[in-house]
Amino acid sequence: MPALAQDQHACLDDGCTIQSIVPQDSGARAGADAAASYGPWGFDLAGMDKSVKPGDDWFEYVNGTWAKNTKIPADRSSYGAFAVLRDVSEARLRKLIEGYRPGDTSQPDRTKIAMLYRGFMDEAAIEKADATPLTQRLAAVKAAASRDDIARLMGQSMGGFGASFFGSGVSDDAKNPDVYALYLRQSGLGLGDRDLYLDAKFKPQVERYQQYVAQLLGMSGWADPQAAAAKIIAMETKIAQAHWTRAQSRDRDKTYNLMTLAELQAQAPGFPWATFWTATGLSNAEKVIVAQNTAIPKIAEIFATTDLDTLKAWEAFRTADDIAPMLSKRFVDANFDFRSKFLNGQPQQRERWKRGVAFSERALGEAIGRDYVALYFPPASKAKMDALVGNLRVALGGRIKNLPWMGAATKQEALAKLANFNVKIGYPDTWRDYTALEIRPGDVVGNAERSGRFEYEYRRVRLGKPVDKAEWGMTPQTVNAYYNSVKNEIVFPAAILQPPFFDPKADDAVNYGGIGGVIGHEISHGFDDQGRKSDGKGVLRDWWTAEDAAKFEVQAVKLGAQYEAYSFDGLPGVHINGRASMGENIGDLGGVLISLDAYHNSLGGKKAPVIDGYTGDQRFFLGWGQVWRTLFRNEALRQQLVSDPHSPGQIRAINPLRNADAWYKAFDVKPGDKQYLAPADRVRIW
Repeated sequence: MPALAQDQHACLDDGCTIQSIVPQDSGARAGADAAASYGPWGFDLAGMDKSVKPGDDWFEYVNGTWAKNTKIPADRSSYGAFAVLRDVSEARLRKLIEGYRPGDTSQPDRTKIAMLYRGFMDEAAIEKADATPLTQRLAAVKAAASRDDIARLMGQSMGGFGASFFGSGVSDDAKNPDVYALYLRQSGLGLGDRDLYLDAKFKPQVERYQQYVAQLLGMSGWADPQAAAAKIIAMETKIAQAHWTRAQSRDRDKTYNLMTLAELQAQAPGFPWATFWTATGLSNAEKVIVAQNTAIPKIAEIFATTDLDTLKAWEAFRTADDIAPMLSKRFVDANFDFRSKFLNGQPQQRERWKRGVAFSERALGEAIGRDYVALYFPPASKAKMDALVGNLRVALGGRIKNLPWMGAATKQEALAKLANFNVKIGYPDTWRDYTALEIRPGDVVGNAERSGRFEYEYRRVRLGKPVDKAEWGMTPQTVNAYYNSVKNEIVFPAAILQPPFFDPKADDAVNYGGIGGVIGHEISHGFDDQGRKSDGKGVLRDWWTAEDAAKFEVQAVKLGAQYEAYSFDGLPGVHINGRASMGENIGDLGGVLISLDAYHNSLGGKKAPVIDGYTGDQRFFLGWGQVWRTLFRNEALRQQLVSDPHSPGQIRAINPLRNADAWYKAFDVKPGDKQYLAPADRVRIW
């Protein structure tokens, strides 16, 4: 099922999409049962390695003993603070979901969740059905007799199984944020990112991918799967050559290209657009915002010149790949062995109940979230967060006013944008209505298909209508946070508001270093290299003077070079993409600096106490380093570096601090220390 065409969210952690649903835990005191592991004042002193100088390896100093004593669970490809919270949450959500009963007419949403979960957990029935649900859905692909038929299937895949060379969907219009608009973007790559096809060092990944394509086609009963797989890889490689890079696709100015559907047809004549739009249910649109406008015609031409059998085989494979995790064990294992084990290094499949929880959440996430909040999100946590956010806003306002490099005109616009920030904490005021979603007992694939269509229709019918400003892009149980540039809002689900990010009983310095840095990160997204292009009302427009924009860009490039300089053991030649990760890196730098100012302001002129020998500033920076404790398997780290906009946790823990003068003072970091940066080399943005 292709994602929405336009993702206007900048998130804290990897895996964030508009519909990402990753569960987590909270407690009567925002995680009281987990707080003890983070020490009496909110920091895990036992996890440190004090034999390491802070200025030589900050991550090891803060988290070295934890890293040495922690083993990545067999069912994970990486592990850290986020994963710990998600694990605890899964257990709580399991308890909730397994307590729901089918047939409870007084609680229809719970009945639907119970049917979803129990159907997924009925392995015997799923094994008996084997490939039947897939075979039924491949019938239309096998029957396709023309490119028009393939384009129709691609359009239908927007709300169902399968895939398309193009992603389309309805989202807030970046230049008219009060109205929903139609977006179109490049798509078509089963491996996700173009670099995996075009960079020679990823040849093993492409070769293994071809084997997987052939395997799934063979299991699906497709004729000559080996030959078909070779042609599919060749076709996808051509598509990859046409694709914009990740860095290019981040440029919000260049990816906003408004045109009529007729103009799109004229510019990309190789694809039967009328058939496609009719199948998506969006043929009534007058205009479409095209993202990668120079790539779309090239991809359309590839569609026009590829033989019909290859197009059919590609659609069949992508349909099988979508459905495989819901089929019998042989399909589940094939999908896991490639997608999780080979690509991400995950040795072991996740337990079925964990997959069942995720399956249920994808369909009725807010319904589960409503019960989650009632049990695990105390009002006191929301009140404390409100106060923290208020302090962070004041701190950023102060930094903007005192920026030496920014002129008065730009400052006025920046302050106006800050004043218009909307903040959402914990959970939505209005919950989703799932009345129209049909769930049938035991119909696992059908339920997934109907829930996908339900979600798609929910968005499709909004085209041209006023934007729902109250809508959330994450469920309350998601361990993450985001900034939405078009709504100019920051959103903090209930699930992230617990240790080590936030604990009402922790030392304020640690809370400001943790959740304060997170808040600052999301606020800073409004002023990162792309977020800064929207004004206070969310309108995509240039409100910067040319001189100030040029100064900003100089610092942004300097920051990108810092991140690109890091290397990683076991991954020769693989580096952070400084431009593709720019927004997240600026968010981290701004988050640290803003939150430190807010912490200082919170002291009300008093000197911070010393606790266990650590000053307030030291505890602040320790709190920041603690939330980014992360371990990766090499395969997962490679995937993150190639396809994720977030830098790895161990780099996020240190690089923002290398640009923060207060860190040097707090830990006496001096020239000669390995992570020292001379003052002239430090990036000065916010």
